[in-house]
Amino acid sequence: MELRHLEYFLAVADTASFTRAAKRLNVVQSGVSATIKALERELGSALFDRSPQEIALTVAGRAFLPRARETLDAARAAKDAVQRTQGALHGTVTVGTLTSIDLVDLPGLLTALHARHPAVTVRLRVAVAGSAGLLEHLRDGRLDVAFLSLPGPSPTDLNTRPLAVAPLLLYVPSTHPLAGAGQVSLTQLAEFPFVDSPPGFGNRIVVDRAFASAGVEREVTLEVADIGTAVNFIRAGLGIGFLSGFLVHDHAGLDVLRVADHELTWQLNVATAATRRPAAPTEAFLELLRERHPALRRLAENL
Repeated sequence: MELRHLEYFLAVADTASFTRAAKRLNVVQSGVSATIKALERELGSALFDRSPQEIALTVAGRAFLPRARETLDAARAAKDAVQRTQGALHGTVTVGTLTSIDLVDLPGLLTALHARHPAVTVRLRVAVAGSAGLLEHLRDGRLDVAFLSLPGPSPTDLNTRPLAVAPLLLYVPSTHPLAGAGQVSLTQLAEFPFVDSPPGFGNRIVVDRAFASAGVEREVTLEVADIGTAVNFIRAGLGIGFLSGFLVHDHAGLDVLRVADHELTWQLNVATAATRRPAAPTEAFLELLRERHPALRRLAENL
């Protein structure tokens, strides 16, 4: 049995798909299937139930899963320990982030990381599906750490810490009928078209939930994936929209309103997968993040 067998097994187990596992491992699907079959022959037991609808762990697979993960974690920790004795840290950390969110000084953070660990490579990734996409990529191993918005309780399979919380304010063109109202209710907004992020983005989830809880339907007539540009479409009169204040640097042509009957807040979190121990490059990245954001110092206790 080789470590590669365990790596392929965990990729299939984590993604519940041979196809997604192959993409995660950057190999062809037939290679994943052949490796899993070889591992099952060696163990003398099927590890997965295969059907056209789903791939699920067998009883033997569920028993094998934690031991396989422990073995790979131990091998990675051994490699990291040797690298530290050589005075240089090598490897890659893949970071998922959101567009237009500059609450974390990523350029400064990465400059400091490069100065401390010049042999570490950083890959920045943005998911077109917003926080929902980043969450999926974090779970299936395509990301090591992610900055994302998670409204409500955090999933149990993630280690998360909040970085910032900001209220969502309603922005309308200065010529809009609601301009100057100061405060409005969600019911008052039902007749107006909205500019918003696509489903799956944290701010969209917060607003959709608020309208649903109020029993009010609204119409999003323009979806903008880069939320930082949404204010330009609002200013142009294409709709009204909820934004965090830090995204709006120029208030010309706009009026800002508050919702009287609901408190809408957006939260930025940093997250890692609870099912995988971070590799040394990821730990180095998180260490620098904790230094720059003291509220995150306790993150290490959960990793």
